[in-house]
Amino acid sequence: MPERRRPAARPVTALVTGANQGIGREIVAGLAARGMTVLLGARDPRRGEEAAHALRSAGGDVRAIQLDVTDGTSVKAAAQYVDGHFGVLDVLVNNAGILGDRAGQAPETAELDVVRDVFETNVFGVVSVTSAMIPLLTRSPAGRVVNVTSGLGSLTLMSDPAGPFAGRPASVAYIPSKTALNSLTVQYARELRPHGILVNAADPGPCATAFTRDVPGLTRTAADGAAIAVHLATLPADGPTGCCFGGEGPVPW
Repeated sequence: MPERRRPAARPVTALVTGANQGIGREIVAGLAARGMTVLLGARDPRRGEEAAHALRSAGGDVRAIQLDVTDGTSVKAAAQYVDGHFGVLDVLVNNAGILGDRAGQAPETAELDVVRDVFETNVFGVVSVTSAMIPLLTRSPAGRVVNVTSGLGSLTLMSDPAGPFAGRPASVAYIPSKTALNSLTVQYARELRPHGILVNAADPGPCATAFTRDVPGLTRTAADGAAIAVHLATLPADGPTGCCFGGEGPVPW
């Protein structure tokens, strides 16, 4: 009687937005190193493919996908691509984010166009992508969603006059956008808990990247910052959900 072959295990699939450089690229590298098939989302197809090619050359199963989180047509096309090629999504990392024009974020001189632009990517883009991917995530036996936030979005830390951000200039765009992202994390965690999908926020901490090129003295690398997101993307079934973590542990809301 011929031996019955076991069906080949399907690859674990992940999608990382804003991933052609910096922390996003390092998150892709970290997930690929764990054997996942990773879709590297980038607004610019050329830059996305260049980054994906470099990571494939290092041994990872990385594929570029054009994805502008502020463009509903692009988001829909990305979801259709994942559905058509894999039929399921196991990990979603919402990494895409912008700082915005700092000159237009001071409370007394805030420019609404700057605020809208920041929220369009950092908040509305996350809603758009996550909602589009939920049908695919619910097909996974162990779905994970990671929202890349910032400690600056912590109301607890930011409101402490003796806290680590006491000397930070006030902002009505970037900082509140990360606070809103934290709230979204809790809401998606509540909604997706019955499906076994864990949703958490990752605070990479200050890292020397293009995003922080005007901040002197940073020694932590993009890979250092990516580590917490990779960890949360690979949590076991009994892992936390609806929480925020940095490299040193929980970050207060």
